Amino acid sequence: MENNALWYLENIDVTDIFCPNKLLNSSSEHSSIKVSKGEYIYIPNDKSGSIYFITKGSVKIASQSEDDKEITKAILGKGEVFGELAIFGEEQRRDFAIATEDTELCVTDAKELKNMMREHSDISLFFMNLLGSKLLTMERRLESLVFRDSKTRVIEYLIHLVETKGSRVGFEHVVRGFTTHQEIANLTATSRQTVTTLLNDLRKKNIITFNRKNLLVRDLEQLKAGV
Repeated sequence: MENNALWYLENIDVTDIFCPNKLLNSSSEHSSIKVSKGEYIYIPNDKSGSIYFITKGSVKIASQSEDDKEITKAILGKGEVFGELAIFGEEQRRDFAIATEDTELCVTDAKELKNMMREHSDISLFFMNLLGSKLLTMERRLESLVFRDSKTRVIEYLIHLVETKGSRVGFEHVVRGFTTHQEIANLTATSRQTVTTLLNDLRKKNIITFNRKNLLVRDLEQLKAGV
């Protein structure tokens, strides 16, 4: 399976939009930043003025409930875009973004990007697809939380990882940058113990194998049969 991340939806290479060649484009509206693991990129109530493109590392998007419980919304990796609500009318951040490993980002000013969208319909279409895809993902997660048991939610999340971030290697599928058991628990509204027990059970059955960096699905059809 080829990586089908969102920035390829319309065959648009948006790398140059976020990270222009400094030799050819010296626009001060673009910048590259490095963020250490555990460092916040933005927090709730920060001004929404930038859109971010991950060139290395990973970022967690989450929010805090009134009872101080963290709600993880997404774990994003290399090539993914976040903060895009800045170009759709968001004035202040409602979530927080934090680096889950040492990360490098390219940053584009929201006003400049809006001007580019007016001039280039393909860029506008890309961001509409990006927003629509994220809304669809959130809708599916909500349905899963309401109608699925904890085991099924975790398995569906693993399948989603393979379908969106996996690469096919022979008859197997590998997902690089596998997230922690705790983050999987946060994303699926289960406990870390439940996630660990299920993953170990799937490994004993030789359906998957994993370490801190990668997930290898040996038999995708058998994994889907467990849903």
